[in-house]
Order: sequence, then structure tokens, then C-alpha cells
Amino acid sequence: MNDEAHYILPEQLCIGLYVHLDLGWMDHPFTFSNFKIRDQKQIDKLRALHLGRIRYDPLRSDRGPLPPPEEPATMAVAEPPPPPQAEPARLRLRSERLMELRRVVERSERDFQQDAQAARDILRQLAYKPVESRTAAENLVTRLVNSAVTEKDVVLHAIGNRTGRPENYVHALNVTVLALMMAKTLDMSDADARDLGLAALFHDVSKDDTVHHQAYRDQHCEQGARLALDAGLSETVARIILQHHEYIDGSGYPQRLMRDQIDPLARILALVNTYDNLCNPINPAHAMTPYETLAHLYTTEFHKFEPDYLKLFIKSLGIYPPGSVVQLSNGAHGLVMTVNPVKPLLPLVMLHTPKVAPETPLILDLGEQQGLSIAKCLRPAQLPQEVYDYLRPGKRVCYYFLNREEMNRTAPPPDEQDQPQRQAAV
Repeated sequence: MNDEAHYILPEQLCIGLYVHLDLGWMDHPFTFSNFKIRDQKQIDKLRALHLGRIRYDPLRSDRGPLPPPEEPATMAVAEPPPPPQAEPARLRLRSERLMELRRVVERSERDFQQDAQAARDILRQLAYKPVESRTAAENLVTRLVNSAVTEKDVVLHAIGNRTGRPENYVHALNVTVLALMMAKTLDMSDADARDLGLAALFHDVSKDDTVHHQAYRDQHCEQGARLALDAGLSETVARIILQHHEYIDGSGYPQRLMRDQIDPLARILALVNTYDNLCNPINPAHAMTPYETLAHLYTTEFHKFEPDYLKLFIKSLGIYPPGSVVQLSNGAHGLVMTVNPVKPLLPLVMLHTPKVAPETPLILDLGEQQGLSIAKCLRPAQLPQEVYDYLRPGKRVCYYFLNREEMNRTAPPPDEQDQPQRQAAV
């Protein structure tokens, strides 16, 4: 971080500069107060703030600023535009900011639904169309790896699955997303990430949740591995599937392997699969909240998992994982939406604000709110009914990737919104 601050005039702004806005979160229309300028529309919005100077970071910028205007004195005598009224301006900026964030989130949720449908078709067709299913799976996982592992600034975002139905394909996609988030955290190679992603997608391909006896439970790992091999997937992918219920203390199944006998990628899959099963059990009444699940894994089941992986997993999800219901230090209730990797105690939170329509809720970045923090996590049932109806916490918690830089870009015009670019979608 630079010790010396660098400032420029608004006229010196250009694409590629990394700027810092020394303003309150509600006093500008951007999702974050520091970001790299991507297009002319962002420049126009910055200049519309009528700031005397703007701070920028030369080390994080792609280029230097434009030269200062030659005749600042002449420009100064021009009649300035009338200052906007403070409160209407604040409301307008908040509206623009929320609309921009909402577009990104809605696009993320559409991408999640599309990939969930693709996962459903892949898993249904594996037994009788193995080659087609494998090809579709490789395409899906490769796209997810490109979005999650190769992007610089990807975080997890909660996707509400309010149906509460425990479809295997939703679980499969959820586990795949969580596994690839771990791949990114571990700086894994693309090849290993693809193997992990394919194993995560197919790990329960032969499982029937209506059957509960031990023999079947053991067999679903072996049958899933065989199906993977029959479809032409690698022995590595099949081995990860076979071992995805093995734990490093030897308490897993089907072979009760110890740590060094378990493929490292299978150790990752075992962790994220356990997390999702605890958050999203077959009976939603038995579900733990994301916050409770992390605490349970760390304090009660830590001996089953690779310690470094468990710590990194908690770091990836944040102290308050997306999907957590929280009460803030000022007494307000909210729903954690997106991880803040820089400030894990201060994520993005959708706030219960009765004066604001629930269709356009207020989303706060707690990292930019002075004196406001999370006081405690709650179970959804602990919310007052009017708060529950407003926040609508999902019956099942799903995750997807969100690119933080994407949140700062201006949304495409209406005629382009039907063809959005796929992004790493919270």
C-alpha cells in the first residue's frame, strides 16, 4: 500500500486508473469506493460528483492520468452547475447504486439457474448417454474453472433456493462451486481444478436419498466411480469420487482410509460435501445455518478434515458466510449476501428497512460503514415475522461466484441485457 496519497483533477480521469473515493458509501453511485475505471460511463459518473480532486493508486493502475487542463483559471470562471439538493441527490445515488448491484446479482442468479439445469441434464443422462454427459460436464466445469479460478477477484454470493427441494443436481452444483472456491484459495492448477470440479459434479451420481442402509451408503461411492470410468472420465476423477466420504482420521467409508491414503483432492471434496449436507439436509427442518455449520465443523468434526483445508475453507466463506441471518450492532436485521475477503467480519448485507420496498432492498457494504458491524447470527425462525417476510431467507442455501470488479461496471443497455456475458457469479 502507498504511504503517499496521489490526487488528480476530475479532468484527468481515464480508463485504467484505479481510484479511491473518499466519500461515504451512500454518497456515490458505485458498489465499492475503490475500483479500476473500465469505461467512459464510469468516468462520467465520477465527474458528475463534482469533486475537487480524486485519489488514485498509480501501482494498481494500468496507466497514468491524463495531463491537467492547460487553463484551469479560465475553466474556473465558467458558471458552475447549481448544486443538487442533498437529500434528493443521496436518494438518486442510492437508487443508481442499488440498481447496478441488483443487475449483477440478478445476472448471477440467472447463471446459477442455467448451470443447475445443465447439471440436472448431465446427471440424468450419464447412465444411458455417457459420452454426451461427460462432454457436457467437461464444458460446464471448464467454464466454471475459467470463471472462478482464473479470475482475480472472485467471491462467494448466496443464491436463494426457496423451493426447499433437495434435488441432487442442486447439491452437485453447490458442492462444485464450493470445491472450485477452495481450488482458487489454494492456487490450484487448472488441470487439478477441473478434476476436482468433475468429481464434485458427479460425486453423488448413483445416490438415491430414499435409501438409507449402510450397504447402499458404501456402494454409492463405488458405483459412482465405476460410472465415471464408464463415461470416459479419468482414473483421478473416479478415485476422488470413490473417496469423497473418507476422513483423515479413518472414520469414513467405504474403505476407512487414513490421511496419507486419501487423494488430496478427495480431502477437499469430503470437506465441502459435508458442509453442504449440514446446511442443506434432506429434511430442511434439520438444517444448520452456514454460521452454525462452520462452527460445528471447526469445534466438533475438525479431526475428520485436513486442518489447513478447514482453515482456508472458513476464510473463503468468511466468518459470516453468505446466507447467514444476522443482527447488526444498531439492532437492525439483515441477510449476508456476499463475502468480503478483505474484511471477513464486514460482508455485504441486505438490510431489513421497512421504509424501502422489499423488491429493491438496501444492501450495505459493512466494510465501508463506520461503527456498524454484525452483533450476532440468528436462525431464520428467530426473526420477527415481518422481518422474515421481508428478507425471505432461503429454505436451502446455494452459492455461486461473483466477480467484484463486475459490480462496478455499468449495466448494458436494455436491448443488450438479453445477451449478458457470463460472469463469475455471489
